[in-house]
This record gives sequence, C-alpha cells and structure tokens, in this order.
Amino acid sequence: MLNDPVKPDSYEVRRQVRLQTIDFDYPLPSEAIAQTPAEPRDSARLLRVEDLSDHRFSELPDLLDARDLVVVNDTRVRAARLRGRRRSAGAGSDVQPGGKVEALLLERKDDGTWEALVRPARKVRSGQEIDFAGLKATVLTDPVEGRVVVRLEAPGDVEKAVADHGEVPLPPYITRALADPERYQTVYAATPGSAAAPTAGLHFTRPVLDRLESRGISVASVELRVGVGTFRPITSEAIEDHRMHSEWVSVPQETAAAVAEAKDRGAAVVAIGTTVVRALEARSTGGRLEAGSGHTDLFIRPGHRFRSVDRLVTNFHAPRSSLLVMLAAFMGTSWRPAYETALERGYRFLSFGDAMLVDHSTEAAGG
Repeated sequence: MLNDPVKPDSYEVRRQVRLQTIDFDYPLPSEAIAQTPAEPRDSARLLRVEDLSDHRFSELPDLLDARDLVVVNDTRVRAARLRGRRRSAGAGSDVQPGGKVEALLLERKDDGTWEALVRPARKVRSGQEIDFAGLKATVLTDPVEGRVVVRLEAPGDVEKAVADHGEVPLPPYITRALADPERYQTVYAATPGSAAAPTAGLHFTRPVLDRLESRGISVASVELRVGVGTFRPITSEAIEDHRMHSEWVSVPQETAAAVAEAKDRGAAVVAIGTTVVRALEARSTGGRLEAGSGHTDLFIRPGHRFRSVDRLVTNFHAPRSSLLVMLAAFMGTSWRPAYETALERGYRFLSFGDAMLVDHSTEAAGG
C-alpha cells in the first residue's frame, strides 16, 4: 500500500505553483485490483459520483438523460504479443536457434514497418532476425528504452499472421490468464490497432446498448489506438515534466456532426472512458469538434478547458497515472472522496474493475 499523500484543498490554488505528482497518489491495496472481469459484463458495479449512490452497469441507460449522446471507442486490441527466438548464424548456411525474445507490437507505421517493445532488449540489435511462429522479424533499429522498429514477413497477410499467432496482451498487474481472450475486447470492437483495451467499454452488453436505443440515447464512435504508455506511471516530481505518449486517433464526420448537434440542443456528451475523452478533446478546436485523424500527445491535466465532453463513465485508475490526472482535471479534487468511498465499499479497481459515472465540474479546471 502506498503512503498517504498530500491532500491539496484546491487545484486552483496549486496551479499557481507546479502541480506535484504526489497530489495524485492514494493508497491502493493489492486486493482491490481486479484480476478477473465481472460476469456477466454489465453486472459490474457503477458508482454515481453525483450522490455517491451504488448501481450496476446495467442501470446506466436509466442514469442518463434521454437526450444524451454516448460516445465509445471502437478500437480492437491486436494480438500483439509475440514469442520467438533470435536467429544466430551457424556453420555454412545453417541457422541455429538463439535466445528467446518476446515482442509487443505497438503500432504499424505508414511504411509497413512496426514499432515494438522487445525483451530482453539488451540482446537485440539492428540487422538481427527473429523467428516468431508464422512470422519473421528483421530488426531495423537498435533498442531505445526497449523500443525497436521491425519489418515483419509472413507467407500470407502479415496482419492475419499476427492475429493467428500472437497473444492478446494484458496489463502488467493482471496475473491470471483469461480463459477467453474476447473478454478483453468490447462487444463493439472493430478494427485491430490497440495494445490495450478501452476498459470502461468492457462493461457494455448488447442489452445495455439496446436499452440506450430504446430510451432515445444515441451512440457514436471514435477510434483511439490505445498504447502501452497508458499504464506508465508518472515518475517526475511535477506532472508538467511528464512526457506524454502519442496515440493515433480518428473522429468520423458522423461523430463530429452528432456531437455538434448534441451541443446545439443542450444535450450532454457522455464519454465512455478516458480514451474517448482524449480523442474528442484532441480534435476539439475553436469550440467545435473537427472530424479527422492523426496522432496526439495531448496531456489533459488541471487547467484544461473541456470543449466536447460533459459526462464521463470510467474505471478507477492507478495512483500517479496520467489517467488519474485527467480525471482530476474533469472533476476537480472531488475524485479523492469518490475513490475513498469506492474503496470503503469494496469496488474493484483498474482494467477489470468497476466503473463510475462523473459529471464535469466547471470548477475543476478552467471551466
């Protein structure tokens, strides 16, 4: 359990100095970290922060206004973990198996190469070849903080070979294997591209989506390809010194139009997860959400002016994480009593944990 952190009275006061990472710390017992997902999906607990009332996720449609617009991230987690061996040249033209290598594919680049994390990085060098099941990788760069660029080759389609032979990666704090890898995908997951799931969406079921529709609540989608940087804690003393990871985001024209229409009629835009918040806010300029795609390294922290998102459904995040900083920007210091209440009531935390429904506080950070 982490030490009890400093509790600032107001981020408005602290913005006059540099916000410290310890401001976003809290004690998280290991037994509060969910190791398995709720079954069924929509039986996960849901804390409505407005009145600290306890619900089940299946009740979400009844907790929203019939005019609201729900926005989900329909990315699909790629089977991005590959296990193989380095090639080492033997006598003549023979190739002898070398040491074991594990790779986590992070992103396919425009030129067809891949950025990947490799382990053990100290054993990998530019020009080396690695044999994975059904795939051959040629390392094109020396490792930098464990990252390399590789070229993958397969007898057929590379993406299919990755899907056939790779494993869906789980967060590092999940120590139990999933019996069904699909349980780490949302029911509306579409295009593979993420190294991690947009976990707030894991609670949705088809009946919940049908109930939203029956209440007249529209659902729109964005795509944000979640990177492993989402699990990286902030190690700098001041959050402003944290280097935010970059992720690819796409907002369809239909979603931009739906958000604009919701805003015009005074309805709330409900983001399902922090990935949707980042996607919508990254593409919001000049008071409007703009359709389009590209990479963003937006770091949402206290002081951010939210332009698109009014309400948020999110899981409970790790101490000292950029996701918790984003939550604090959205709801102000009230995140702390909400988290304390959730821990006292036995809510489950992190990726396979329970969720909370939060309204944006205009006093939180810049209105």
